[in-house]
Amino acid sequence: MFVERQSRRVSVFLSKEILTLLVGVFSTADPQTDMAAASNLLSEDQFLCSICLDVFTDPVTTPCGHNFCKKCITEHWNVSDRCQCPMCKEVFTTRPDLRVNTFISEMVSQFRQSAQQKASSSSSEQQESKPGEVPCDVCTGTKLKALKSCLVCLESYCETHLERHLTRPGLKRHQLMDPVENLEDRMCTKHDKPLELFCRTDQTCVCMLCTVVDHKMHNVVPLKEEYEGKKVELEKTETELQEMIQKRRLKIQEVKHKVELSEEDADREKAEGVQVFTHLKESVERKLNELINTIEEKQRTTKKQAEDSIRELEQEISELMKRSTEVEKLSLSEDHLHLLQSVQALNIHHPPPTKDWSEVSVPPASYEGTVVRAVSQLEETLSEKMKTLVAEVKMKRVQKFAVDVTLDPKTAHPQLILSADGKQVKLGDVKKNLPNNPQRFSHVFVLAKQSFSSGRFYFEVQVKEKTNWFLGVTRESINRKGLITPRPQNGNWTICLTNRNEYQALDYSPVVLSLKSGPQKVGVFVDYEEGLVSFYDVEAAALIFSFTGCSFKDKLLPFLGPGFNDGGMNSSPLIISPVNQTP
Repeated sequence: MFVERQSRRVSVFLSKEILTLLVGVFSTADPQTDMAAASNLLSEDQFLCSICLDVFTDPVTTPCGHNFCKKCITEHWNVSDRCQCPMCKEVFTTRPDLRVNTFISEMVSQFRQSAQQKASSSSSEQQESKPGEVPCDVCTGTKLKALKSCLVCLESYCETHLERHLTRPGLKRHQLMDPVENLEDRMCTKHDKPLELFCRTDQTCVCMLCTVVDHKMHNVVPLKEEYEGKKVELEKTETELQEMIQKRRLKIQEVKHKVELSEEDADREKAEGVQVFTHLKESVERKLNELINTIEEKQRTTKKQAEDSIRELEQEISELMKRSTEVEKLSLSEDHLHLLQSVQALNIHHPPPTKDWSEVSVPPASYEGTVVRAVSQLEETLSEKMKTLVAEVKMKRVQKFAVDVTLDPKTAHPQLILSADGKQVKLGDVKKNLPNNPQRFSHVFVLAKQSFSSGRFYFEVQVKEKTNWFLGVTRESINRKGLITPRPQNGNWTICLTNRNEYQALDYSPVVLSLKSGPQKVGVFVDYEEGLVSFYDVEAAALIFSFTGCSFKDKLLPFLGPGFNDGGMNSSPLIISPVNQTP
């Protein structure tokens, strides 16, 4: 046994001598430089304790020649049932007397110093941790920004201190993640073990010990598996949220657009209101001026009558005063002959001719009822004016939705003649030989090429010099063969002129239209969403008829029928006219 121990001591001594020789190979005048050169030849793995996997602290050598931290090997033997080398498993009958290997301790010290210098040099190139960033837990002094956090060590590392986890086999198995704070929150508070599992039963993170104690028989999966599942759910939720966000953004745009349209409508309404009330104001002012002129004319007539009477009275007074003066003068005369002769000459018994004013009077001008009649006339005028102005406003409003309409020859009855531009249609004398396609009418009707399935549209058709015509809109799927009865129940909303002067709205039951005069041009307005079809006398700016409460579920197309020739009296064409949108 003594010889064995001696040989082992020699082995340790030779190992020390070999290291010394290695250092001597690169020796210089500076011992610190010598040790630095030696440390450069050695890697960190050569200074790691195989028990704590860290750089030696107070390194000691066992009789078998392996090195450990003094504390590590001591604690290992304290808990072990026998004394043996953790590396080669050699058993010692008695616990060896361990002393610190001063040579290895010096080498470790030099290695630590070199590593610190290297770390210090590297740290100057790395980024210092800023507020809100995770700092390195190993750095002393200035804390550098952590690149990764270890879920096993529960520490965060900068680039320098992370190197061991990337190079050491034992540390490579540790789970690294992007740096996070409060790594202690990732430990089970009950068992002080990493939370590396997820209990789906209780929807909570657990450690390995939890699965055999509190969560036994529960559905437990690795965190990564649950993470992947939750990530898929979150991505789906994120997609749904983005869709919801997009819908709401579109709704915001829609609302903003509605507001813009509302502002435009408000501006248009104000302009139209100003125009209407300006006209009404002008009418009122005109009637007021007429009233004032009437009253003033009456007053002038009365005044003239009075002035004429006063002038005549003053003339008579002048004559009478002249006679009075003569009589008075004569009465003062003492000459008997002269007085008698003068009286005879004056003919005093017959005064100058005068008018009997007892029955003459100048009555005051009568204004009673003048204002009432004027107001009554104004009311009638305003009523008619308002009807006209409102009708004009409505016409302008629907004319803003004017669309370009052209007739489709594929739908026209073979006897109809269409103009080259598709704007006119009339009945010809000869039925043309055309393909009887499904779109073509078997009655003298024709459709436009344009169809509408939403919104509002308006077009005008000249019906001048015609004694028979049909005009309106129809759904695209209307039956075009055989007997055709234009009615809403058949998908058609039409008005017509028959028998030269009989106007009808072809409702569910035909409605006779009483018109003051026959329209020369008819406007057709459709509001798809409101279910409204209205017909207007364009020149009179008057509503002819409206179909309301309609239910449109199909495309709508303009529908025209020029009617039969009526002995040549109805030979004029129906003409789709451009809409004159007066300002």
